[in-house]
Amino acid sequence: MNNYLTKVALRYQALFLNIKREDIDMQSEATVPTMAFAKRLKENGFCLSEELLHALNAVPAKRLAEITKCINDVMGVTLNWAPLVKGWDVPTGETLADHLVTLIANIFGEEAGFKGVTLPCGHLIPEGTFPLERYNGCPFCGTPFKTANYVYKGQGSKLKELRLFTMDDMNHVFQTLLASATPLEGTQQDSLKLLLSELPLPEEPNITMKENAMLVISTLVEQGKDDEAAKLLRTPTDVLRYLWYEKTGYLQIIEPKTLITHTGKLHGHVFSTLDRSVEAMEAKKEALKLKYNRKTCQRVARWMNALPMAPRQAAENMNPKRGMWVRMIRALRLAEYSHKKGFEHLEQLLDVFYNQDYATWQGRVNKAAAANDADKTLALLKERPGMFARCLFATMLRFGSKVVLEAFEEVANQLPARLLISLGNAAESYFDTSLTRIARPITGGTKEIDVNPLLWIYDTSELESMIADIDNLYIHSMERRFAAKQTEAKTIYIDPKLYDIPVSVGDRSTTIQDASCALPGTKFTVEGDAVRLFLQWGKGLHKQYLDMDLSCRIFLPDDNYADCAYYNLTCVGAKHSGDIRSIPDMVGTAEYIELSLPELEEAGATKVVFTCNAYSTGALSPNLMVGWMNSAYPMKVSEEDGVAYDPSCVQHIVRVSEGNLSKGYYGSKCLSQHKICKASTQKPLKPC
Repeated sequence: MNNYLTKVALRYQALFLNIKREDIDMQSEATVPTMAFAKRLKENGFCLSEELLHALNAVPAKRLAEITKCINDVMGVTLNWAPLVKGWDVPTGETLADHLVTLIANIFGEEAGFKGVTLPCGHLIPEGTFPLERYNGCPFCGTPFKTANYVYKGQGSKLKELRLFTMDDMNHVFQTLLASATPLEGTQQDSLKLLLSELPLPEEPNITMKENAMLVISTLVEQGKDDEAAKLLRTPTDVLRYLWYEKTGYLQIIEPKTLITHTGKLHGHVFSTLDRSVEAMEAKKEALKLKYNRKTCQRVARWMNALPMAPRQAAENMNPKRGMWVRMIRALRLAEYSHKKGFEHLEQLLDVFYNQDYATWQGRVNKAAAANDADKTLALLKERPGMFARCLFATMLRFGSKVVLEAFEEVANQLPARLLISLGNAAESYFDTSLTRIARPITGGTKEIDVNPLLWIYDTSELESMIADIDNLYIHSMERRFAAKQTEAKTIYIDPKLYDIPVSVGDRSTTIQDASCALPGTKFTVEGDAVRLFLQWGKGLHKQYLDMDLSCRIFLPDDNYADCAYYNLTCVGAKHSGDIRSIPDMVGTAEYIELSLPELEEAGATKVVFTCNAYSTGALSPNLMVGWMNSAYPMKVSEEDGVAYDPSCVQHIVRVSEGNLSKGYYGSKCLSQHKICKASTQKPLKPC
């Protein structure tokens, strides 16, 4: 039996048992297997609710063993957590001079009079440089020679309670994810995939997000239910999105040239001998070539023929990705199928598309805007509220704030609230002539966008008035939405916490949280005086050079800062476990940074930002795990091999999925409130 449902339940701080709540004997005594299982959970930092404890009495011992193994895998108990330095909480005293002397010694060798120890990696470590007795590997090249097959357990001061998840609870989560009105972040997407493989789809699934529909369509196609999948495809863009998802694994339609260029950046390196960008781009180009068998071609032809849109509407829908469609039509042999009996609708569609016998909506908008016809432009924009929102600011500058906002408010209720909030957030930078706008494309990195030249027509007071008007859009929309709802209540209580909660507006985390489901902006209270950051990578990969780096920046008074990273293992309030640049076979390796909160407060530090960077080829390692630990009790660091990981102390942990295009993950420490704050977005980092 697989543990997909167990993994999903664990993300909701629960354990899945395929039983009914009414069958649980709440008076039963805990069995020996249940008590042993509870002890294993405690070692990993979990405890049981009363209901779950009694429910476990009816679970066979074999199933309890399977759940235990699943939790151990999620928490990384079976991985190698040995860092480069033994007992790294005591600094080794290594300096830049040690590295320079070692470099010179390895260039000129023992013939030049250098004496020392030659390590298995081939490097000569001169006498008087690195204290080799303190290392698990080579301090010069970062190659580990020793791994650890154990971790500490049970040091955590706070247990996370697990509750019972039945099949009804799992179905509720399933339907909630399917019906989500906002884009799913990485953990939710992965949970939906796992649930789709285990649970049957509802007869009439309420799916509002296109990305969610692609996951469902993929599952239906695998099950041979092409006709059911066709019901979820309403436009040619939906078909293209599915085909591209199957080809690339991305739920967004990213142009091939963008993917190829991005792959080259990921595999670039500062040293030409390690640069693999050209080979990677060629391999990506080859991988993106379209090759489909007859069965797939016939399936897509039936889908396109069954689309409810008129040929001209469908051709207009295809126009924004015309180049991709030309290649898809050729690869899928759609022209050949269009001449067969029963595919008349497809034939008309292709005829209109190739002859370009259609006018695009965007073309009509551009024509009306160029003619300064405000009424026609706004009438067209109101047909597509989402596109209206995207060009709202520019339209306000062209035709004036009042008339544009009046038109926009007529359709604002058709847009999700998160989009209206994001408009308010973006307005402050858009209407500021002194700021350069920053765009963050889906492939990572940032791009600068010059200010709109029409801004110089307006004075500062007019621009500030526009910002205020946009901020009020959300308030007015909420008032209308709540006013339209019927209620019999005479009074209402508003929880004070609702005045200060994070709201997801557009950024989507692509990392996966296997042990919890913390939303962006979540705050975590620290139990003790130390926060231990950890990074584990290389699981399931063969021995190779793969350099990931855990580092942090400490912000100090007067705009000063201190870095704790591979080039500076100790700084005020922080200690690093050593820079590992190669991984052992299959079990991975680890790096740590420990933050001392009293020392940081004494130094006047305001926050700490920690990052995970890739220094080998610029891409983060698959299955990379990053997070932090804390406990009211002192956490051990092994003097034998430096192992410092304890699953019971883990407060938060995330995993970078293999399909992740973002370049890193970061969190911050708010010293004034003694809280760890998970970053509201997964910030992309440029490759080194």
